Amino acid sequence: MSTVTTTAPKAVRLGALTAALLAACIAFQLNASMLSPVLVTMATQLHTDQATIGLSQTLFFTAAALFSLFLPRLSDIVGRKRVLTWMLVVMLIGSVVAALAVNVPMLFAGRIIQGVAGPVVPICLLMLRSEVKDPKRYGVTMGLITAVNGGIAGIDALAGGWLATNFGFRSVFWVIAAIAALAALFVIFWGVESRPSNGVRMDWWGVLPLVVSIGALLTAINEAGKLASADWALVIGGVVVAVVGFVVFWRLENRIRQPLIPTAYLRRRASWALLVTTLLAITGVFAVVNGLVTSLAQNADAGFSMKPDVASLAFLTPYALVGWLVGPFAGRLAPTLGYRTMLRIGIGGSVVATLIMAFVGVHSLPVLIAATVLIGISYAGIANIMLNGLGIVLSPADNPGFLPGLNAGAFNLGAGLSFAVLPVLQVVGSPTGSHSTVGYTTGMLLGAAITLGAFAVSFLIPRPADAETKE
Repeated sequence: MSTVTTTAPKAVRLGALTAALLAACIAFQLNASMLSPVLVTMATQLHTDQATIGLSQTLFFTAAALFSLFLPRLSDIVGRKRVLTWMLVVMLIGSVVAALAVNVPMLFAGRIIQGVAGPVVPICLLMLRSEVKDPKRYGVTMGLITAVNGGIAGIDALAGGWLATNFGFRSVFWVIAAIAALAALFVIFWGVESRPSNGVRMDWWGVLPLVVSIGALLTAINEAGKLASADWALVIGGVVVAVVGFVVFWRLENRIRQPLIPTAYLRRRASWALLVTTLLAITGVFAVVNGLVTSLAQNADAGFSMKPDVASLAFLTPYALVGWLVGPFAGRLAPTLGYRTMLRIGIGGSVVATLIMAFVGVHSLPVLIAATVLIGISYAGIANIMLNGLGIVLSPADNPGFLPGLNAGAFNLGAGLSFAVLPVLQVVGSPTGSHSTVGYTTGMLLGAAITLGAFAVSFLIPRPADAETKE
């Protein structure tokens, strides 16, 4: 049941709410994309190596994934506006800790604290869904907000690099802290509270084994991604702990009166089909764009010998920009053409673009750039929007936060799995110093095959009738 706390006209209230939610999503996205070009500077100023600094990114994304598992459900119970506000405040605190970091452990602490804000996007979409009943208007606004996931039109990465070069890495965290503070104020003044599960007890006993299970699995995936230097005992141990943790979670949920996630909901086709599609889609696409393409662009032997900043400008910036531009249109079309139809268009387009990369783009820079832009349109601008949107509209009315939370976890698992699997083929087939592009082609083909699997599973996702019109 939604509780409206303002008497402003509906259109004015919706505009203000949209601005507040967009600010919150931008603040969170900066924690990821704005820091990508700053890692080298951070390593230099903290007197460590890039591998160690890279671990700070892993810790951030892991924390984001774990808090995404239960904070959306907590927001159903205690209030979405309240939880979102506190998440932004915690993000602000983490940014300040990172900005003041005098050593690597302090930086790690700051990044973990920032990760508490992991489920910003799903909670924002839940707040929006509670307030906006018209499917078309919701679709446009959902597309605008969710498109932030692909980056802030590429400006964030460029701004991060410029700030780090001219003022040091701490300046980036201060900027993130300032934007988080503004976003928190916007949510406080313009946010609309909704508490659909008021009076329900939070299942903290269920949270514990679920977090342990997913945390162990993420740790195993991240370790496997180190390839030759990986500790395979840690990988195997992580998988075992993940399985045991999930078994404990499943048994607890069958015994608790008000479980975090009723196991009956996990058996629903609306749940598992969406989660599998999300996992496969991001596994197939993420490392292709953020790993293989950027590696090939910078490879002096097999690739195009581009500098890192030039490669980001040529590939990641247009990828994010077209996703930002297409997102609202995709969201607007979803209620009329159908969420599932738009999803298949996006996933299918990603498969085609990846195949073009694999067979032609590895030999032609213009084709590689064009194919990356196509993936920006098809995945960042369409598929990603639909996957996030389906997590909202397919969630049961009495537990609306559970599916968006698990879906966010599937995104993070897929991203880690993508980097653990696809680069292996690239390293084996195109080792350092080799002029062969076989490894890149093979990695991209595997990515296309996995994405094709997501396309197939998407046909099992049921139609969200309440979110679509008959036109």
